[in-house]
Order: sequence, then structure tokens, then C-alpha cells
Amino acid sequence: MARRVFFSFHYLNDIWRVSQIRNSWVTQSRETAGFWDSADWEEVKRGGDESIKRWIENQLNGVSVSIVLIGSETANRKYVLHEIKRSHELSKGLLGIWIHNMRDRFGDTSSKGNNPFNQFYIEEGNRRKSLSEIYPTYNWVTDDGYSNFSGWIEDAACAAGR
Repeated sequence: MARRVFFSFHYLNDIWRVSQIRNSWVTQSRETAGFWDSADWEEVKRGGDESIKRWIENQLNGVSVSIVLIGSETANRKYVLHEIKRSHELSKGLLGIWIHNMRDRFGDTSSKGNNPFNQFYIEEGNRRKSLSEIYPTYNWVTDDGYSNFSGWIEDAACAAGR
């Protein structure tokens, strides 16, 4: 079953790599690719802080899984962190995909950034647990994202009870 997903990423640095993932379904059926995506990232840039947060809330409505595409600076992005926080609060399926090994339009890769899930914690009993201990991360290149993406999405949705 195809799932509605939300992609969270650093626009300026990673849009070329992100577009490759977002368009991976083009050579597959949408059912095989495992996701539906309705984000319009160009429009969101025009609004202010509250407008962007409303847009994020609207995008998360009806989504099964939020996918954080992790590039070299993703963990420092204010709205990416907000999207992770809200996705967790709303009990969405959540996963991260490292994209630093993917080539950009110039054929270059980038350095591996920090895991943004490391910035959030929950209390579990007497233990403080990072979201990076709860939500999986994959590497698009070394974990063969093209072939495994739909399975990652389905696993995240099922783990969230969706």
C-alpha cells in the first residue's frame, strides 16, 4: 500500500539530492515506490515563521510517515527540528535517510552531518532516551534506498501503528 509521506530536509543544500529520492517512484509504480507526496516546498519559502509552521501542520495532516533526509547541515535547521518534534508528538512514523553519499548536480558528494534525532529525548522509566534510539536511519547509497525505500516507509508506518 502506498503511504502519504512528508519529507523534511535543508532546502538550499540538499534539494538536488532530495529531488532524486522524491522522484525515485518515476521508474516504478507509486504503489511499488511506497509513498505519495504532496509537498510544495517553493511556496512555503514565501511565508514568515507562523505561516511556515501552519504549512508544516497542514502537510503533516493525513501523513503516515515523516522522512528526514539528512545532509551535512540538516541537524542545524530550525524547521527540520520543528518537523521532527511535531512528527513525534503526532505519533507519525519517522525515519532518517543519510544523503551525503549521493551526488549533486555537479557530481559531488558532501560530508556526513549530525543525526538530528540526537537533539530530542524522552523519559522512559528512569532513563533518558534519544529519538535516535527509537527511529531508524538508513543510507540511501549504501543501504540501496532505491530498492528498499518502500520497505523502510512501511516499517516506520507499522512501528507507529499506522
